[in-house]
Amino acid sequence: MRSGRRVAFYTLGCKVNQYETESIKKQFLEEGFHEVSFQEESDYYIVNSCTVTSIADKKTRNMLSRGKKLNKNSIVIITGCYAQTDGESLLEKNYVDYVVGNTNKTEILKLVKTIEAEKNTEKVISHNIFDDHEYHELEFATMREMSRAYVKIQDGCNEFCSYCKIPFARGRSRSRKLESILTEVKILTDEGYKEIILIGINMGVYGEDLEEGKNFEDLLEAVTAIDGVKRLRLGSIYPDKINDRFIDIMANNSKMMPHLHISLQSCDDEVLKLMKRKYKSDLIRDRLLTLKKRVKDLEFTADVIVGFPQEKDENFKNTYDLIEKIGFSDLHIFPYSDRENTTASKLSGKVDGRAKKERAKKLEDLRKNMEQLSKEKNIKKKTKVLVENTKDGYTYGYTENYHRIKIEDSGYSVSDIVEVEIYLEEGKLYGKETKKI
Repeated sequence: MRSGRRVAFYTLGCKVNQYETESIKKQFLEEGFHEVSFQEESDYYIVNSCTVTSIADKKTRNMLSRGKKLNKNSIVIITGCYAQTDGESLLEKNYVDYVVGNTNKTEILKLVKTIEAEKNTEKVISHNIFDDHEYHELEFATMREMSRAYVKIQDGCNEFCSYCKIPFARGRSRSRKLESILTEVKILTDEGYKEIILIGINMGVYGEDLEEGKNFEDLLEAVTAIDGVKRLRLGSIYPDKINDRFIDIMANNSKMMPHLHISLQSCDDEVLKLMKRKYKSDLIRDRLLTLKKRVKDLEFTADVIVGFPQEKDENFKNTYDLIEKIGFSDLHIFPYSDRENTTASKLSGKVDGRAKKERAKKLEDLRKNMEQLSKEKNIKKKTKVLVENTKDGYTYGYTENYHRIKIEDSGYSVSDIVEVEIYLEEGKLYGKETKKI
């Protein structure tokens, strides 16, 4: 293959997608490709797609089209979740040359080599995602964010929530072997990374498909037992995966950071049932309030869907009231949109656009109020901040409970851990150094 060929990558969606893009990119760079920005002319444009919402689909199509416009002679390749679920229809677009499904991602370089050799190849490289029963290992090319590194532990989901396409894009739950995860974590800590973030599609079910007899809580204890790991975060977790042992670990293990992102979606029993969630609002209330009682300075963030089919004002109010009672530092609010071939798309009682906007606005106002309250209750507290970057005389990083903090720079370096006392100024959190750890 000729060296010096240009390749551009664009990733939409979750941290799992971003993690996988890094592995693909590593292969191309080792082959001698030159990476360019997606805004530049390139020979190959590779889009790792998301299909969690109709907006994500539209963004994906826009990026694919942009690549072809930048260089009409380029090869545009789509991979990821949208490619897995809608490959044939995407190929009909005049700006898509090849489609590569989720479990074929590692074959993209092989595809390009075949193209370069001017050999015939399939335009759609994909297979039935439900035929995958084991986790596909990727080359160690972990996604890094300054002082933090992400480690993928699991793929797929068995929940089949009524609104969600992801099981059809990712397949059933498949866990990565514990030994492989720990090996990657040790490599990262040897490189100087102090904070590890575990990611997956539904992490709470980790280990259920493995013969090792290890579960999610075993994994947390094994990762935090590694000396170089100073802080451990989780990408997200379902409320019903929060068991007593998990709460004990969060409360008693100082390496577990006091922040959780909850896949919440609704707090109303009728809507939860329609969503095919396997629990009721009482479980959400019990698990999250118990965690807040047990874990010092704990903060929650969450995903919430508004305007689900048959959601009435009183259903929305139940969700609003419980969110307010629990208290969150941030919310990601999604007005419901039909995803083709899902159960929810076939439900009657669709909520009109105006009602969705009104509910989203009410929840957004609550989000702002909760965010402010969360900031205020942290004032004058001492906390440890992991330095992410320095700029214009200031240091930036995240507190243990995931508030972004600005500190006057005193010669810190990325990955330093600094203890600060928090103060609030013009709605933003600042830290005054008390000592460097």
